[in-house]
Amino acid sequence: MKYFITTAIDYTNGEPHIGHAYEKILADVIARYHRTFDGPTFFLTGVDQHGQKVQQAAQKSEIQPMEFAQEVTAKFLALWDKLGVQYDGWAATTDPRHEKVVRKVLQALYEKGELAKAKYSGFYSVRQEQFLTDKERNEAGDFGPEWGEVILLEEENWYFPLVKHKGWLKNFVETHPDFVIPNLRRNELLNAIDRLSGDLCVSRPKERLSWGIEFPFDPNYVTFVWFDALLNYVSFAGYLSDNDPSLPDFEELWPCKAHIIGKDILVPAHGVYWPIMLHAMGFPDEQMPRLVVHGWWNIAGAKMSKSLGNSIDPDVLADKYGADVLRYYLMRDNIVGQDSDFSEENLVKRNNSDLANDLGNLVNRTVSMSQRYRNGRLDSIELNDPDLNAIRDLAISVIKRYRAAFERFEVHTSMETAWELVARANALVEQKAPWKLAKDPAQSELLNAVLYTLAETLRLLALLVGPVIPAASEKILDQLQAGNFRTLQWGGLPSGHDLGKPTPIFPRFEL
Repeated sequence: MKYFITTAIDYTNGEPHIGHAYEKILADVIARYHRTFDGPTFFLTGVDQHGQKVQQAAQKSEIQPMEFAQEVTAKFLALWDKLGVQYDGWAATTDPRHEKVVRKVLQALYEKGELAKAKYSGFYSVRQEQFLTDKERNEAGDFGPEWGEVILLEEENWYFPLVKHKGWLKNFVETHPDFVIPNLRRNELLNAIDRLSGDLCVSRPKERLSWGIEFPFDPNYVTFVWFDALLNYVSFAGYLSDNDPSLPDFEELWPCKAHIIGKDILVPAHGVYWPIMLHAMGFPDEQMPRLVVHGWWNIAGAKMSKSLGNSIDPDVLADKYGADVLRYYLMRDNIVGQDSDFSEENLVKRNNSDLANDLGNLVNRTVSMSQRYRNGRLDSIELNDPDLNAIRDLAISVIKRYRAAFERFEVHTSMETAWELVARANALVEQKAPWKLAKDPAQSELLNAVLYTLAETLRLLALLVGPVIPAASEKILDQLQAGNFRTLQWGGLPSGHDLGKPTPIFPRFEL
């Protein structure tokens, strides 16, 4: 059984920013972890290319919507490649395979009586592409700037009955505490469900919006962008694919074990629309996805925004510091579900302290001393030494706690736990002082045991940090010549194993 991971797909009416990068890196880290330690894993991500905003932006640029969407999509693809994001499936909502599934779902819901046509007059947010109610007004009675341009609109559309399924959704969320992670986000969803009223408009008249998937039973309408986009998580997983060999086996992949989204789209899209859609489509409770909801990266407590001039370009950071350094900082300095303040100064400190000083120095010392004193050859000596026994026992404990942290999606905790082992190994170097042991022939066996312990500790550390800093992990394994020894158990390096040559891995940076 594969571990199936998805992220929110990125809307192609904007540029990639640090929030996009964080979400994709988080998903990639979780996918790499499961691939390494649990077996086959499928990671799906992609782009949402339909909608009114894309059509308007294309008109402004005097090009066709498809051309505009593809230009923006290319930027996302290039950034994910630079950041080392390895996805298994790519979802583009203009893909004919996806459009076919959307039309099938609409037809099935129509035949079930889950779609009804009605006239509606109300205030419409062009930015969010949705009708607004008085609940969206601020204390002054106005629609705030977050809604962008708001117009009074009257038109006939197709509606999906959200309220009809409100009781089921509330009961499901209350009885499935792991549906939303972390728990604070689950409480937000429950509060939103209590306030739920009305139905979801799932169509747009072609006279107003032509850039979308046409309704199968009413060609005068296209599908609302959110309804269309949410279905990508099943369409590109093989749902209703008619055994299309270019798509995965849906029965093998589903349900989604980790659907990673930002807190701003939990309500209403992914926490209300999406599960109700699946429920109406006939998915049983045990087939609902699990939502992992992350917070925002802010600047001095304020949300990043190009209009405020405080946005951070992950492309520039990756060029300046390298993908691994950015990946480590974003994973190490954020608790999933909570907001964090981005600081380039803290990024540099993390690199210089954790990566260059702690881990990088440990690699260089271990490989250098092994080459200097034993020509790079390890000798696994069993000695009843309390310091060596302690680091072996700590390694076993770290692995157990590291894996438990990942199962809770606490990547920061997993890295904190791994660094306990980094610190203990560096302390062992000072305690045992191999440069002194090398001068005393009577300490030959102890020197062998110390060098082996350090090398074996590094092998395990390379595996533990691999999901977060994959390129550096492979460099460590290369210097240990341990690429074929990837067991997450103590004693993986055989006696008589030869290490490679020391090469600095993590450069230091100055602000």
